[in-house]
Amino acid sequence: MKKILFLCVATAAFSYSSAQVKKAGPVTKPTPLQKKTSPSTPIIKTQLDSASYAFGASIANDLKLRGVKSLDFALVSKAMNDVFTTGSLILSPEKCQEVIYNYLTYIDKKKFESNIAEAGTFLIENQKKAGVVTLPSGLQYEVLAAGTGPKPMVTDEVTVHYKGTLLDGKQFDSSYDRGEPTTFVLNQVIKGWTEGLQQMPVGSKYRFYIPYSLGYGEKGAGQDIPPYSTLVFEIELIKIGK
Repeated sequence: MKKILFLCVATAAFSYSSAQVKKAGPVTKPTPLQKKTSPSTPIIKTQLDSASYAFGASIANDLKLRGVKSLDFALVSKAMNDVFTTGSLILSPEKCQEVIYNYLTYIDKKKFESNIAEAGTFLIENQKKAGVVTLPSGLQYEVLAAGTGPKPMVTDEVTVHYKGTLLDGKQFDSSYDRGEPTTFVLNQVIKGWTEGLQQMPVGSKYRFYIPYSLGYGEKGAGQDIPPYSTLVFEIELIKIGK
């Protein structure tokens, strides 16, 4: 939230510098002996001029890196003017944070539209396969080996062996490769695991197909799991409790 709040302030700073650039220079018409200056060309003479331009360039570059390609600069300028003069804003600071977060999320999602569509098509086709069960949440699973033990509850501690891959088969994690199972409380992992493992009797092995909404969502995880990734896990439930 601090980063988003900084962006609110930074965006305001950008519009302020834009306003300063527009005000630079005389408004009277030049005489024939005066050099005409394009109104779009800022005149940098003072430290304030330099700082104003530098703020604008820095903020614009930051926004560009975040994927923002265009803005309504008239509204950007108005927002800055409101902050520095009346202090009366159309949107509250909290609403600004919400709007910026939603817009940046929208931009990020656009980058992964093809991946999201591909995963959606995969899940639709996958649920048609024999043995694949689809739960109301969208989680899919198939039984690789049936167990006969009890099923865990959401607050139980469980011990499992697992392997995780992306839809293209790229492996990003494996307890098998580490040579030891992992133990955790069931309600402290991603939603797909929390829901899926409650379907498993001890001693069973399932394969889960986890939509991004039940996995690592719009952010992904580290360098190995991109945003909006559908995940495939093979999980073996070894025991419940310590």
